Amino acid sequence: MANTQDPQLVLDAKNIEIPADHYTFTERDVILYNLGIGATAQDLQWVYEGDDEFAAIPTFGVIPQFAAMGSASLDWLPNFNPAKLLHGEQFLSIKAPIPTSGELVTTARFLEVLDKGKAAAVTMLTETKDASGKLIFENQSTTFIRGSGGFGGKRVGMDRGAATAANDVPKRAPDAVVEEKTSAGQAALYRLSGDLNPLHILPEFAAIGGFNKPILHGLCFMGIAGKHVLQKFGPYQDIKVRFAGVVYPGETLVTQMWKEGQKVIFTAKVKERDALVLASAAATLVDGEAKAKL
Repeated sequence: MANTQDPQLVLDAKNIEIPADHYTFTERDVILYNLGIGATAQDLQWVYEGDDEFAAIPTFGVIPQFAAMGSASLDWLPNFNPAKLLHGEQFLSIKAPIPTSGELVTTARFLEVLDKGKAAAVTMLTETKDASGKLIFENQSTTFIRGSGGFGGKRVGMDRGAATAANDVPKRAPDAVVEEKTSAGQAALYRLSGDLNPLHILPEFAAIGGFNKPILHGLCFMGIAGKHVLQKFGPYQDIKVRFAGVVYPGETLVTQMWKEGQKVIFTAKVKERDALVLASAAATLVDGEAKAKL
């Protein structure tokens, strides 16, 4: 999406043709993802392909985009260092029922590039379709690349609706709270769904990024929180989060949720450090109806 405020660097990036990616998956991949965000042997609809209600947890929609996004180089940014990259925000819109096997095709493009002074904020748009061409998922993924700012780009992004909503927390007690302890091997398991960034497995790579040990994938603890929303309020058609902090495998995630009309606004904290890790977060319920299991 061209913008007259964009410098040539950004205009050129928005014209980069990123190869489409074909993602072939089976029920095994769905189960692996569900396990990666904390599904257990008691959750048969998520871990047993023979269950009458077998399904992907909705945040599975972030998975098919990885290879397409991985084909999009960021080395056109000044001073680009992959170890300085942090996931900033994620928006997932679920456009159709999620298949549990098949082939999906994802296309990607650079949607917006902001100059934050000491960092760049790069938003990519991916669209994932089935073999018939039906749109299944849309993702907007924003990454912050520390040390890559100062290229003369615009500082403030456009309003993209639910993808950029502030989702301020209501001034009342949450309507639901769920605690879930992650496992020490959570990042090692989750990476098998496709996000192979060594930041989440190699201590020396994590150290370059400024962390004393590998951190849990942001999309993993987004998925855990999204699972909590699903369990308490039922299916949703989109979900958006801002990554406000890091989670180390083995820590306990506490998701607080407030139902506000069609939206469930939520936050997530690490219990052990009382550290906020998901903010400005919300899910839009399907048909605006909460199928609460409180």
